[in-house]
Amino acid sequence: MDFSIKTLGQCKIDCPLLEMFTSREKTFESDETRLLYNTMFTKDTSFDGERLQQSFEVAGPREKIYFKPEEARPAIVSCGGICPGINDVIRSIVMESHYHYNTQKVVGISYGYNGLNPAKGYPMMDLTPERVKNIHMQGGTILGSSRGGTEDMDLLMDTLEKMKINILYAIGGDGTLRGAHDFSELARKRGVDLAVVGIPKTIDNDISFIQRSFGFETAVSNSANAIYAAHNEAQGAPNGVGLVKLMGRHSGFIAASAALAINDVNFVLLPEVPFDMDGGNGFLAHLEKRLNRRGHAVVCVAEGAGQDILQKEGPRKYDPSGNVRLADIGLYLKDRINSYFNEKNIEINLKYIDPSYMIRSAPAVPDDSIYCTILGQHAVHAAMAGKTDLVIGQWNNIFTHVPIDLAVSKRKQVDPHSRFYNSVIEATGQPVSMKN
Repeated sequence: MDFSIKTLGQCKIDCPLLEMFTSREKTFESDETRLLYNTMFTKDTSFDGERLQQSFEVAGPREKIYFKPEEARPAIVSCGGICPGINDVIRSIVMESHYHYNTQKVVGISYGYNGLNPAKGYPMMDLTPERVKNIHMQGGTILGSSRGGTEDMDLLMDTLEKMKINILYAIGGDGTLRGAHDFSELARKRGVDLAVVGIPKTIDNDISFIQRSFGFETAVSNSANAIYAAHNEAQGAPNGVGLVKLMGRHSGFIAASAALAINDVNFVLLPEVPFDMDGGNGFLAHLEKRLNRRGHAVVCVAEGAGQDILQKEGPRKYDPSGNVRLADIGLYLKDRINSYFNEKNIEINLKYIDPSYMIRSAPAVPDDSIYCTILGQHAVHAAMAGKTDLVIGQWNNIFTHVPIDLAVSKRKQVDPHSRFYNSVIEATGQPVSMKN
């Protein structure tokens, strides 16, 4: 694992923040300050060179920066699905750039990487402090967003060069970050000074080497309302079943965390934990036992769960970002549960709730807003110091610089053997395995 951070060159310019803060020691970070990736150890642990190399560069302002403030021309792009907190990040980058680094202009790229394709005709946006001052109070992204658009990276790079953009802030998940890495590589090959800094936006919290991505906290908080409703519906009818489908294509962190937060969920179904529908140890049999025992049940399922059950012969379908289009596990469970109990002549009252788009479009909760603001600030610090091909992360509550290659090297998922998942099992009371 390579934790080293690329830079555009030597930093020779005094940081404008030197005039603002009196304590350099507490304000500025050194490139030599590192945070261990694996912080667990025993009294017999040897801190050899390899372990010390597996450490993050700590984020924060540097005393010397690479870009002259008056020559910095940053652009911001947001890609993929919308997510709580994007506007907070945009606002933070603009405010930090304008007020603290004296940047004259910040450009907003409309509708993701597609906005860099002249054939699309999407207008650029002038992101002034006046324009962004209240955007953190609304959901979505004022720039718009889209998937894909990276089929011709040379064309997109030509647009950046024509606009004289020398800093690119890319807000998005693994697909967006791969595109950001490609921009960094293209700039290096062309001999162009372009600092590329990613901000981790994925509501599923599935970017590796990053403690959490922004929007996740809001998603868990707003999922609580759906679970409360499902629980009340289930308790209010004979053999009531509340079924809630939450986001989580390949990683079930939202469903698992929401279940822990509410403690009214009886079954959590995740992409990482295979299950059977039928048979003596299948989900339906355990649901029947729960209804016989308690008279109601709440089921929380991540959208990517059970895809092996739903797979059918034929070619897979993909979205413009290259993601496999998932079959709808929520509607499938609704139909199968109703059919199972109808065949047994057992009356149930099932209510199905899918709050996904309401959650995605919500404004960030305060904790997420704080996180987004600091992510934006650290992105500007990194870019102005000429650092590139990195994403701003957090590890053990310390903000870090993570090489994009490392962040997208694998998907972060719930470990079925972890203490975290064991806590979910303890909270729900469901079997450890529902495989026959």
